[in-house]
Amino acid sequence: MTGTFRRRTAVALAGVASLAVAAIATEPTFGATGPTAAGRIAGVSTHTATGLDPVALQKAIDIQPNDHVAGVVARVRQGDRQWSGQAPDTVTGKPVALNAHFRIGSISKTFVATIALQLSAEHVIDLDRSVQSYLPGLLPDRYQPITVRQLLDMTSGLPNAGGAAESVDQVIAQRQKYQPLSRLIQQALRPKGRPWPGPQFAPGTKQSYNTLNYRIVADLIEKRTGHSSANELNARIVRPLHLTQTLPDVSSAGRIRPMPHPYLHGYIPNSKGTLVDVSQQAGDDTGIISTPRDIDRFFSGLFDGKLLRPAQSKQMMAVPDVPYADSSDCAIGSDKGKACYALGLERLELSNGTTVWGKTGHDLGYAGAFFRTLPGSGAGDLRFLYAVAQASLTGGLPPTAPRLAAAAGLPLN
Repeated sequence: MTGTFRRRTAVALAGVASLAVAAIATEPTFGATGPTAAGRIAGVSTHTATGLDPVALQKAIDIQPNDHVAGVVARVRQGDRQWSGQAPDTVTGKPVALNAHFRIGSISKTFVATIALQLSAEHVIDLDRSVQSYLPGLLPDRYQPITVRQLLDMTSGLPNAGGAAESVDQVIAQRQKYQPLSRLIQQALRPKGRPWPGPQFAPGTKQSYNTLNYRIVADLIEKRTGHSSANELNARIVRPLHLTQTLPDVSSAGRIRPMPHPYLHGYIPNSKGTLVDVSQQAGDDTGIISTPRDIDRFFSGLFDGKLLRPAQSKQMMAVPDVPYADSSDCAIGSDKGKACYALGLERLELSNGTTVWGKTGHDLGYAGAFFRTLPGSGAGDLRFLYAVAQASLTGGLPPTAPRLAAAAGLPLN
């Protein structure tokens, strides 16, 4: 999702409350064979998971009047025990499948970073070589040399990826307009009809979250491999981890992939306040559609060393020792004000002393996240995931997130 959507002022919307039900289920460990949950609807209660409070977890995802949320699916795992729950679609009144497909937004950055690090291990991409040397002419001359690593850890100083301001009705009308990576990159660096933006800061001196960084990395991956982002995603991550419900957002150049069933419907209100279903949208070449189970499986594979060699895993988790550029992000826990992003991952140092790793993501009509403690950290194996149907253009952290994290024992403050 572009920075424009992430920071857009929310459109006023009357809130609605809904009933929700939950399930406690035993989940097989990564790589094991278990019953298919793709079409399972919440409402079935089996085993009780030790240490997880299903009542508190369900209450956390129940939609409150001012949430600007139109549906939720969530799961919390502690060891080999798992809770799954949903809050029904407030527009249709229908329950949401526990393994519903959703647009993962910037969680795709973790996939892009993983591929870049694999190519680094193969000596196809040197993370400490400049973008200008790899892609001459891509950046205007006013920019100092920026390394691939600085793109991946958000310390490049490049301008925000967002374009000119658009009305909500324009956003809705243009949601199925496909734009290739090259055009999106040039629109950010060389916008027509207005001055070209300069750097926000000198490379490597601060951190600022920016989607443009990862669009350039994805473009570099395509140039260095000679393959599309979708092909690299499938060959390097989807097939090895058997992510059978994970799909590139665009099936081929310019062709929009229909949302697979079952899926979480995303909405935004038009200028009249009417919620419009925006589930079907073009996205860009880095966009990904997935499910809660596949996202859990991806991060399990990533943290368990199934995708990266030890040296690359260490690099991926290296958070630069620089300040965050402003107060808009990295404002949780004891390290607030300092950089909190590594290479495709976010590190949260929580107020209770627990450290979690993962990634948030936003797309038009969607918000989601996956975070977990790491084995050997002393906090046990605890992970939580949510996918939310947004009902506004704000694109920020949905109220569901801190409630769910707190109910799981991970206070986001």
